[in-house]
Amino acid sequence: MADETLTAQDASRSHPKVFMSYTRAEIESAKRIIDLLEKAGFKVWWDGLLEGGDAYLPTTEAALEGADCVVVLWSKTAVDSNWVRDEAQRGRERGCLVPLSLDGTMAPLGFRQIQLLDISAWNGSDDAPEARRIVHAVRGQAGVQAGAQASVGAQMAASSSAPEPEPVYQQASQPNKESAPPQQSSGVSRRVLAIGVLSVLGGAAAIGTWQSGLFAPASTDVISMAVLRFANLTGDNEQAWFSDGLSSEVRVALARNPFLKVSAPTSSVAQPDEDEFALARKLGVANFLRGSVQRVAETIRITVELIESDSGQVRWNDSFDRRYEDLLALQSDIAETVAMKLVSTVAGQGEVSQSIKAQQGVGGTDNATAYEAFLRGLAFSELGSGESSDRAALKQFEAAISADPGFAAAHALRSSMLAAVANLGSDPEAVAEGYRQSIAAARRAIELAPDLARGHLALGYALNYGHLDRAAAYPHYKRAQELSPGDADVQRSVAVFYAYGNQQALATQMIDKVLELDPINARAFRTAGYIALFARDYSATISRVMEALKLNPELVSAQYAIGSARLMQGDVAGALKAFESESVPVFSLTGVAICQEKLGNQVAAQAALQALLKEYSGTALYQQAQIYAQRRETPKALSFLERAFAEKDPGVLFATNDPLLDPIRGEPALDRLLLRLAS
Repeated sequence: MADETLTAQDASRSHPKVFMSYTRAEIESAKRIIDLLEKAGFKVWWDGLLEGGDAYLPTTEAALEGADCVVVLWSKTAVDSNWVRDEAQRGRERGCLVPLSLDGTMAPLGFRQIQLLDISAWNGSDDAPEARRIVHAVRGQAGVQAGAQASVGAQMAASSSAPEPEPVYQQASQPNKESAPPQQSSGVSRRVLAIGVLSVLGGAAAIGTWQSGLFAPASTDVISMAVLRFANLTGDNEQAWFSDGLSSEVRVALARNPFLKVSAPTSSVAQPDEDEFALARKLGVANFLRGSVQRVAETIRITVELIESDSGQVRWNDSFDRRYEDLLALQSDIAETVAMKLVSTVAGQGEVSQSIKAQQGVGGTDNATAYEAFLRGLAFSELGSGESSDRAALKQFEAAISADPGFAAAHALRSSMLAAVANLGSDPEAVAEGYRQSIAAARRAIELAPDLARGHLALGYALNYGHLDRAAAYPHYKRAQELSPGDADVQRSVAVFYAYGNQQALATQMIDKVLELDPINARAFRTAGYIALFARDYSATISRVMEALKLNPELVSAQYAIGSARLMQGDVAGALKAFESESVPVFSLTGVAICQEKLGNQVAAQAALQALLKEYSGTALYQQAQIYAQRRETPKALSFLERAFAEKDPGVLFATNDPLLDPIRGEPALDRLLLRLAS
């Protein structure tokens, strides 16, 4: 680790200058941060330095313009301050803004593209994780190398470059899978009980995500586009998997380019009878790519058009006749040409080409048979029809590996499908073996392609969901986050990862970005609702989930979120109505049992609890903990939580921020359990 103490040469240079923007109501918090930064070797300007008689505006403006970094302290008061907004605006324009949230408040609109550090839990210690992050962020924006400043202390210096595992939990479910009601049998898997909510939060876990908090390149000119489903002109509807898979892979390749904002697949897949221009307007994208695929024997013809949404002008079109074994190279050619046509207006050709080529070929194959099996596997995995489609996808990914043992992406998605099948198991030994194989497959993917986001996400998923090992899963989610920008489904998963811990502001910021990329995806709005629920923003929970239900009235687990929010607002009757409307029995019965007891209907409450136990044969351990916590039967609630943790019930992943457990917050036994969960 580099020594961050000042050398004689460093001391001879000017200290980096920091401008501190805050409201007078937060002056004590500001002083703590000023003291921290000054100890770290920064020269901090704040309005307390103004001498009597100084001209306020020109002095402040000069300090703002001359600063190497602008630190803004957002709070409920600061977001309404025109002075703070103006100073933050100038810091953003100069590219040196570090926003901090003192109380968990989000930055106002216009400032959410920059990662917000939530320091509301900081105890003021120089050695606390929040202190290290503050210094690290300011150092980065001020353009200072690690060895050029005095450290706050040796411990800070030793830890500043290592990722801090956050106390957060994540369910990363299979790609594009809709959660389904558990089977109507007493032998249902305990994992199925958590899938209904956990998978709605996770979404797809296969491709990559935005770099942490950095939603755009240095240039603010990011071009929006959508990749529509390629038309299947083979004359055989059974071949639609091929055209769908090809357009999906082109979309993934384009989403890796930091100069492009590519709409997520759920929102950008047009239905056969849907007008493409109307869809583009609905998505708010400036361009869209459409294409068609024909296949005759071993020859493939692909026709592609890049169209400007407003004018209908064709910016580029081409057709390709290639042998089937040349398809893989063609896919990359299409993505690179489209990116060049769009991005060359805001960046140099060399910069664009480099950003594309740096991500091409990672974890891929040059074997046409392996690639065809891979596309078939993708199609099955996206069906989301349960164990049968998961096993069919698994078989195809294994066929791809058989054709090319070095196909890292196939190993990664094999890992995801092994975990998906394990989720549905009820035999503990079979479940454990499924996750063992899933972890091995993901590690093999990473061994073959260390920079493959799919591999890191698969491993993070298996460790977190199968072993409840958040600490081990964290660096893999983080690595995937850094490797592959632009995939909304995975960003949705990462947002929930933060929401389970103390990063509520960042989770909200990320899900807002997901909704920009995926504005007509009901699951994205449902996820936003759950993130708001964990943040205790119950009004936002209800509004987000209601938007989801407008898009899909049959969406599972949506009414459960509304019921939980109304219950926390004190509207027990409204909560009961929502819980009764929930289609997943385990969630419906849990909510009904809680509400009927609060309404004084003991017989109805007990009937709902007994129905839950009968339906799930004692496997609903976490749900029973929720019921007894709400009844304030603390020993019973804690007992069921302990059993759920011992049996690796994934519902326990909710425990850190589940509002239904609030009546037992502060209990030493719960605190110990949460510490074990986080270790």
